[in-house]
Amino acid sequence: MAKPNEPRVLAIILGGGKGTRLYPLTQVRSKPAVPFGGKYRIVDIPISNCINSGYKKIYLLTQFNSASLHHHITNSYNFDRFDKGFVEILAAEQTLEHSSWFEGTADAVRKNMSHFRSQNPTHYIILSGDQLYRMDLKEFMNQHIKSGADITIATTAVNRRDASGFGIMQIDANKRITAFQEKPAKDKDISDWKIPAASRGDLPAEKEYLASMGIYIFNAEAMEEALNNEYTDFGKEIIPMSIKTKKVNSYIFNGYWEDIGTIRSYYEATIDLTNYEPAFDFYNADEPIYTHMRFLPTSKINDATIENSLTSEGCIISKAKLKQSVIGVRSILETGAELDGVIVMGADWYENKETKAENAKAGRPNMGIGKNCKIAKTIIDKNASIGDNCRINVDGKKYEDGDHGLFYSADGIIVIRKGAVIPAGTVI
Repeated sequence: MAKPNEPRVLAIILGGGKGTRLYPLTQVRSKPAVPFGGKYRIVDIPISNCINSGYKKIYLLTQFNSASLHHHITNSYNFDRFDKGFVEILAAEQTLEHSSWFEGTADAVRKNMSHFRSQNPTHYIILSGDQLYRMDLKEFMNQHIKSGADITIATTAVNRRDASGFGIMQIDANKRITAFQEKPAKDKDISDWKIPAASRGDLPAEKEYLASMGIYIFNAEAMEEALNNEYTDFGKEIIPMSIKTKKVNSYIFNGYWEDIGTIRSYYEATIDLTNYEPAFDFYNADEPIYTHMRFLPTSKINDATIENSLTSEGCIISKAKLKQSVIGVRSILETGAELDGVIVMGADWYENKETKAENAKAGRPNMGIGKNCKIAKTIIDKNASIGDNCRINVDGKKYEDGDHGLFYSADGIIVIRKGAVIPAGTVI
């Protein structure tokens, strides 16, 4: 229970839009529900940051393919009856006041303000549902309160090349944001937007500009005023408008932060977990990442060779070779399978003897990776069945980005869809 002088903080996680840049991983699920790191979902990251910071009143706003997300939240986050915390999904709904879908981040929050007001918060923390980072949100909040700001924006330092992909902030020596510009052109001179020396701290020398992370703290009153209009987006409209009329400060975050909203960024962030010292560390006992408890058996490794890889619970890996791969729950890898730089999301269930007999009769491969398959630089979504002797992305063949029937190609990465069946002997 919060003490009388402590802020009453409500966390709002934005589920995002259709997730077209993460397609086909978002074909049947929302972005926050995409599996990550073998056993987690992307949404577990911001939720865990909230819980580890002591903020346990969490709303998750979504409207696209929310069934999988709802199932995960329901089965993962149940606080005890003596705790007033909750993680609750608010999907787009028709009411007497609003009959349309969410039209942007700000519009999503505006349409749910009646739910938020019932919690009587003094402050709101707005988080994104598709970012990878570990942040002490209480420290963020303490700096916000100490500064006397109406709004504080979490920012990260970037170099000039990367600055063109973000909303860039100009700050004074007291970290107050004085101006904002969205994705400045690469040839535009923004040298007068460099971070003041007094605010640099131990930031890397080559990172001279501040980019918005899409993470905000609002005083409750400031939130009400900021949304009293027709603007639909925080980053493009609400924040630039607020800078002109409110005290808006920057909280400079100097840790690892990655937007995993594309197939390329998702793949690279996941494979990075296999390094000796990954940029994002799941092995932090003081700040754990929470997820669904499945009560699965330990993985069984039968005479396999595994190099710099992660294996989740309930896997059976038989005489296979793994290199820099992430293997999800209940994955079955048969004898002779060779995986290099592969993300296997695993399965939602085990096939029994009867199902396998039916598969054999129908000429369908069992769920998992068949015998003697060779696969590289590939994402294999859940419940996929890959037959024996398949070769995927190992022969140097190039594909245009897009749909190719049995698979999807994105920036050289092959994606096998959820529930896909790849016949034995297939070469991709």
